[in-house]
Amino acid sequence: VQLQASGGGLVQPGEPLRLSCEASGSIVSINGMGWYRQAPGKQREMVAHISNGGSTNYADSMKGRFTISRDNAKNTVYLQMNSLKPEDTAVYYCYALIKNSYYTSYNDYWGQGTLVTVSS
Repeated sequence: VQLQASGGGLVQPGEPLRLSCEASGSIVSINGMGWYRQAPGKQREMVAHISNGGSTNYADSMKGRFTISRDNAKNTVYLQMNSLKPEDTAVYYCYALIKNSYYTSYNDYWGQGTLVTVSS
């Protein structure tokens, strides 16, 4: 199983950006999916989570600006980020709880990270 994140880049403050993360490989079922981020010199923090039923959770600092969604047919999770601030600069990592066999439980898989830089 692999998670491929994309969509990072350099944007100016106030601009939007959309991240995508596609899971591929031997997948029976995907439970929760989401995003974490890690800014330079800081610990990794949760950004947003979405259940397989579509319920969402956000870190307080992202509420109202970020929207997480998923396309189950494409095994893909998205993160729409609006009104970006310099403090949103970080490497964003996607994750997914994936069952890759009918005989195993869900395991967490992580993408490689995509860099988002917010700067004027």
